[in-house]
Amino acid sequence: MAADYAYNRAMTAVPVLQFDVQASGIAAGVVIVDLACEARPVALSPTAIVIGVDRAGATPAVNAADFDLLLTVAPQPTPDWIAVSAAEVDSMLEQLCARVRGFGLPAVVLAQVLRIGGGLAAAEALLLESFAYSALLGGQAFRDWLLKRAPRAMPSPGTRIRCTREGDILTITLAHPSRRNAVDAYMRDELVEHLAFACDDPTLPAVQLRADGPDFSAGGDLAEFGGSTDLVRAHAIRTLRSPALLLNSLAARTTAFLHGACVGAGIEIPAAAGRVVAAPDTRFWLPELEMGLMPGAGGTVTIARRIGRRRMLFWALTGRQIDARTALEWGLVDEVRGHG
Repeated sequence: MAADYAYNRAMTAVPVLQFDVQASGIAAGVVIVDLACEARPVALSPTAIVIGVDRAGATPAVNAADFDLLLTVAPQPTPDWIAVSAAEVDSMLEQLCARVRGFGLPAVVLAQVLRIGGGLAAAEALLLESFAYSALLGGQAFRDWLLKRAPRAMPSPGTRIRCTREGDILTITLAHPSRRNAVDAYMRDELVEHLAFACDDPTLPAVQLRADGPDFSAGGDLAEFGGSTDLVRAHAIRTLRSPALLLNSLAARTTAFLHGACVGAGIEIPAAAGRVVAAPDTRFWLPELEMGLMPGAGGTVTIARRIGRRRMLFWALTGRQIDARTALEWGLVDEVRGHG
C-alpha cells in the first residue's frame, strides 16, 4: 500500500507527517512543521526528515536540534536557517518531499548521521559516517544504481600524488589529470602517506593541497564502486586510511587551493583544511544520494562543520551544483581568487 506523498497546502497550519509505505515496509518520510503553530510532534519516526517552516520571516526561537532543515522567508537569516522566497516556499517543500521520496532511506540515513555527528569529536564523527556508509553500500538503492551504470575501465596502477618542498612549504599535488584526479585506492593511500609524513615532520611545515589539470577532483573513481564485498573490511580501510582525518589534524597549517570541478570526495577532503581558497571557475557538487549512498569521504564532518549540517543536507537533497561565489557565501571556502 502507498500513502499519498503530495504536499498538502491545506495542512500547513499544523505539523504534517508525510510518508511512503511500501510492501517491504516503511521508507523515507518527511515531517513538515509550521513554526507559527504551537503544536509540535511529540515523537518522530527515525525514518523521517524534519523540516521547520517560518512563513512569517520571524525566525522564531526553536530548539534547532529538533529540525533537520529550517526554512524561512527572512532574507538574511542566521546560519541555522535557509532563506527561501515567500513565492517559492510551497514549491521548495514539494521538491524536497519528492527528492526524499526518490532517494529513499539513504536521504534519512544522511540526516541521522548529520544529527548525531555534530555532537561528536571529529574522529568519532568520521567513524559514525563510515559505519553508515558501509550500511548503504549493502543497500538496495546502491545495488540498483550499480545495475544501471555503464561499465568503466578500472584505473591502472601508478603514481597519483606529487609531493615537493620549498623552504617551510610542503606542497601535495593530486597528479592524475587523465582521470580528473578521481580518488581511487592508489590516490587515497598515497595521499594518506604524504599527510601522515607531514603530521610527523618535526619542522612543522605549512602544507598546501593542490591539483594538476582542469579539475581539482571529480570525486571517488566510479570504476571502483561496488568492488568491495566485505563491508566490514571496507569500513576498517576507510577509518584507518582517512585523508580527511589527517587533514583535520593538520588544519592549523594547511591551505587547499581548488579549481574546476570539486565533486564528492573532491570537496569532502579539502574541506578539512584550515583554509580553502577557490578559483573563480570552481564548482561543487554532492552526487552521492543519486547513487544510493551519502558522502563517505569525511563530508558529514568536514563540510557540515563549515556550512552547518542543515545547509549540507539541503545541498545534498536538492542536488544543486554551486559556484565559487555561493561557496564563499556559505563558508564552504574562505576566499575566491586566482584565474578561472
